[in-house]
Amino acid sequence: MITAVYPGSFDPVTLGHLDIIGRASRVVDRLVIGILINKKKTPLFTIEERLDMLRHSVEPFPNVTVQTFDGLTVEFAKQNGASLIIRGLRAVTDFESEMQIAQTNRVIEPTVDTMFFTTSLQYAYLSSTMAKEVASYGSDVSHFVNPYVAECLRKKFAK
Repeated sequence: MITAVYPGSFDPVTLGHLDIIGRASRVVDRLVIGILINKKKTPLFTIEERLDMLRHSVEPFPNVTVQTFDGLTVEFAKQNGASLIIRGLRAVTDFESEMQIAQTNRVIEPTVDTMFFTTSLQYAYLSSTMAKEVASYGSDVSHFVNPYVAECLRKKFAK
């Protein structure tokens, strides 16, 4: 049985993230989405809100679960019995930093490997930051996030 983790801040989860989740869920037996609690960042959504949005968003994928974690991704992978870390690449510029992280993880834990998924073309430009920026102006974000997350963004910026 192959278990993988897909880490990220998911602030919020986008259609690009869901594309990677869907594709990765077909390659592995079990996929654990790990929402990183990063004390150095100030996210728009609380960890509870991100957990809710992700759990709602991954309902169509029966082999996908969602957890929060802090610390090293490779340690999170080991705690979940994962042999793979899933990472998405939007552009060539992502590759260099992702490769360094993957190599560092391999030194820390040689039994955990990294699998890269290139983002589907229709999401190559998309980021959580872009979705938040568009939503902050009250514009339609239906091309960036699913309807549930769009409503969460609308409510967040209505305050």
